[in-house]
Amino acid sequence: MRPVFPGLARYDEVAAGEIKHALRFTLQHSRKAMTPPASHWASSDTSTSLAPMGMRLRLKANYDISHFSAKNQVILTALKKYGMIMADNGSSMFITGAPDDRWDDDDLHNLGLVQASAFEVVQMNPVYTSSNVPQGNAPAISSFTADNSNISAGQSVTLSWTVSGASYVIVSPVPGPVHGTSVSVSPTRTTTYTLYATSQYGQSSHSVTITVH
Repeated sequence: MRPVFPGLARYDEVAAGEIKHALRFTLQHSRKAMTPPASHWASSDTSTSLAPMGMRLRLKANYDISHFSAKNQVILTALKKYGMIMADNGSSMFITGAPDDRWDDDDLHNLGLVQASAFEVVQMNPVYTSSNVPQGNAPAISSFTADNSNISAGQSVTLSWTVSGASYVIVSPVPGPVHGTSVSVSPTRTTTYTLYATSQYGQSSHSVTITVH
């Protein structure tokens, strides 16, 4: 299962003024096909007029966002730079956000004014179907460890991993997509971090829990 959290719109990011990643969104209907970074499909419909799982849309650069609220402009700016990735079936053109009481739902609903025609499809290559889905071994995670699994609030922990055969690696929850073989995190409460290693052949995962006292 692909991690959900890295693709969510999060209030703290919006309040800080910048979202630095693509957002996940849903469509009511999808194709029995996928394009990276997706590693699965969720449909039995083979119509080529439908979107494959993993399709990335980007808000056109010339779309005027000046009449939206400052917070919605943060979201729309991210959609211009990073776009959004179709990650599941659901309501059409629905961007998924992390639950937070600080959201202004009435304001967020104004994002619905943006029509699908305001987006462009980022090149999809390759598109996998049941006829050409690659065969091979999923990435191997030899280790995923923390240098300290019991800390006090405010302390940092280094997560380290050894992975082979992966196209990309994600640590969830934050920081999300990572490079190299380690990353520093500062959980404020007991947190289970999961490392997802993905390639065209599938996905592997491993978890470690940091207890915060």
